[in-house]
Amino acid sequence: MKLSITDLNKQYGNGVIALNQVSLEIDKGMFGLLGPNGAGKSSLMRTLATLQEADSGTAYLGEINVLQDKDAVRKVLGYLPQEFGVYPRTSATDLLHHLAILKGFDQTKERKEMVDYLLQKVNLFEHRKKAVSSYSGGMRQRFGIAQCLIGSPKLVIVDEPTAGLDPGERNRFYNILAEIGEQTIVILSTHIVQDVRELCTNMAIMDKGQVLYKGTTDEALYQIKGRVFEKRVNKEDLPYYQKEFQLISNKLVGGKPQIHVFSEVPLNSGFVQAEETLEDVFFAKLNALV
Repeated sequence: MKLSITDLNKQYGNGVIALNQVSLEIDKGMFGLLGPNGAGKSSLMRTLATLQEADSGTAYLGEINVLQDKDAVRKVLGYLPQEFGVYPRTSATDLLHHLAILKGFDQTKERKEMVDYLLQKVNLFEHRKKAVSSYSGGMRQRFGIAQCLIGSPKLVIVDEPTAGLDPGERNRFYNILAEIGEQTIVILSTHIVQDVRELCTNMAIMDKGQVLYKGTTDEALYQIKGRVFEKRVNKEDLPYYQKEFQLISNKLVGGKPQIHVFSEVPLNSGFVQAEETLEDVFFAKLNALV
């Protein structure tokens, strides 16, 4: 099954253009949607999750018209928003049973087997009787994945899933997502470049409602291969380098700015060629350098 998005547009009442002619083809596996806050990622995710209308364009999940046949989409959709609420004092088991009933699983034995399986899959079975509202951030995100997988969905959407997680929880979350991606379409919407590099073969970069890049992570890196140079500079000299060079990014290393610049020709004056990263691609695309 494939997700095909063509010329999707969305403008909000305040004039903000959230989606501008967005077109993507997404096959089974992990697909990374990368962009800064306000890029349009969440607007696209909400549209695909049938939570808001598009102004124009089309989206098909296999033969299902995503924009028109919302009930059919919801039967095969798993969605984990950036923030989700839970009922207070309700255990993980009870809440999953409730959500499964809402999805049409009314056979008690079948539903119990599925709930137990999902809790084991996300390593929460030992905590199944605890209130989800008492879970840590990482545990809540794993519960969110469990509710995503009710009914073996064909499309799973996760929006900024690892924000605020410690490294251990992030790695556990990575492993769960990677396993899911072996069998279904998983869209990972994030502004964390590492998430995409760790998990996804195919990706898109969005900014201001537009798709700036779509393709594989390897192809993205190839676009800047051999054209990224780095140098540590004094803080007071940073404005000079910003003016004179095509600056990709800068960050403090040991109290001094370390700059990455884009250049078609080798640079002297203390610059050394850097190993290109997906973060370099990300900033180079946002700054229209490639």
